[in-house]
Amino acid sequence: MVPRTRHFTHDGHRFVFDEYGSGDRPVVLLPGLLLSRKMHGPLAETLAERGYRVLCLDPLGHGDSDRPTEMWNYSMTIFGAQALALMDHLELDRAVVGGTSLGANAALEAAALDQDRLQGMLIEMPVLDNALLACAVVFTPLLVGLTFGAPLARMAGRAASLVPQRGPLLVQLALDAIRQEPKPSASVLQGLFFGRVAPPPLERAALEPPALIIGHGRDPIHPFSDSDMLMNDLPNATLLEASSILELRIAPDRLTAEITSFIDGCWERPKQRLARRRTPRPARPDGSHARGGGRRPA
Repeated sequence: MVPRTRHFTHDGHRFVFDEYGSGDRPVVLLPGLLLSRKMHGPLAETLAERGYRVLCLDPLGHGDSDRPTEMWNYSMTIFGAQALALMDHLELDRAVVGGTSLGANAALEAAALDQDRLQGMLIEMPVLDNALLACAVVFTPLLVGLTFGAPLARMAGRAASLVPQRGPLLVQLALDAIRQEPKPSASVLQGLFFGRVAPPPLERAALEPPALIIGHGRDPIHPFSDSDMLMNDLPNATLLEASSILELRIAPDRLTAEITSFIDGCWERPKQRLARRRTPRPARPDGSHARGGGRRPA
């Protein structure tokens, strides 16, 4: 399915988004840090085939949207407001809003700004308190490299621009990020370092839209403990553990089925509060279950 690429203006900046499908049940998807809207293309196609109108947005500083160089243009709260601005542009009263990593936190911020407009929240790999040290360790060198190593970053970008626009999606996403001018990317990181990461616990506890939280282990930047914390903070949440950070990208069938079922429920039962539950991972060969869902081995 070939999406319709469109754009709109908000706060004096140009934003680009892809539109899949049509209808009166919109879903807004936001990408991970410094990645483009293309990362949600496969999921958007699947949801569009089920009758949803899926909108994949490049927030400011990402993909093909404007990339101002001043750090004050970037924060999680601002990214959340941009999701609502897309809804305003399309005159959408309500939508399911979600994303991955940065996109997940931005969806929480959109709910904190105006939760009455969110039919549900799809939260993959949220970044909360337990991830902050790992994020500092990983992203501080990246920030330093983009700032003081800008000439080398530009050389890498020019080299990446010579690579054909085809191949695996993950490779194309990485090449798209490398091709970007380094200064705006550094400003995105600076803005996030000096702003709040997500709505604090008291605000999260007041967010009523149903939420599907997808977490996984073995990733210090998106620790499962943060997903578990968020599940306990939100009053209307389901927690699903992925087998790895790549499951939704390389073997998506199980998670895609859970996501589509959740979004179906958001639109079919708009006024019914979903019961808080955990979704267990499939049993291991020895019959035990992974952490975060179901029963533990005795």
